[in-house]
Amino acid sequence: MKRRKIYAANWKMYKTDQEAISFLEQLLPEVSKLNNHKEIIIFPPSLYAESLQKINNSSFLEIGLQNVYFEEEGAFTGEISPKMIKGLGLNYVLVGHSERRHLFGESNQDIQKKVNSLLNFNLKPVLCVGEKIEQREAGLTEKIIKEQLETALNKVQPSQLDDLIIAYEPVWAIGTGKVATPEIAEEVHLNIRRIVKDLYTQEKADSLIILYGGSVKPENVASLNNQKNIDGFLIGGASLKVDSFLEIIKK
Repeated sequence: MKRRKIYAANWKMYKTDQEAISFLEQLLPEVSKLNNHKEIIIFPPSLYAESLQKINNSSFLEIGLQNVYFEEEGAFTGEISPKMIKGLGLNYVLVGHSERRHLFGESNQDIQKKVNSLLNFNLKPVLCVGEKIEQREAGLTEKIIKEQLETALNKVQPSQLDDLIIAYEPVWAIGTGKVATPEIAEEVHLNIRRIVKDLYTQEKADSLIILYGGSVKPENVASLNNQKNIDGFLIGGASLKVDSFLEIIKK
């Protein structure tokens, strides 16, 4: 099974509503020129998702959300449920981003609940995993990622795995200008496939889409793109400008 390439833009807490709309209006004509083996996902601030969804006319581009709460509804001030996301016609949701884990204190168990809730609503989680620099230097990368994956996927059925994407984002490379070498990134991506194979089957591991995230730029994307087990990118700062984002997609 040939895995498609995915280029996901995480805008985090950037852009006004008009800046977001202007970005998409500039991007859409270029998206129509891409081949059907590439897919783009834009993760804007949640306030703009509905406006962007209304002007999105491309079958190659999806609008997603950066976060979700696992309950269907209730007295949870400020939260957004899978049911609400489904109602907007959106499909993809980021789960377990390192900023959610380390700035907002989300545990592996919190992330498991979010993954399962999304899948139960037939939504598609983009599950982020990755290690801190002190964990890498202590030789704990494999252990940390295995723990993150085993917990997050604990209740995920084999049939549901087809709707899940994993993004490896070394915490030490996010917003720092540092980037994992192609060899380091490939090694971790391959190890993720081994973990998924042990949890499920070789077939599921082979078909799983795994993105790399961590200071991805036009200058480093080509060498990363050549790695067998890297299926695309979760892009932060370089996705905020149309030109740099397109340059990455076209590499």
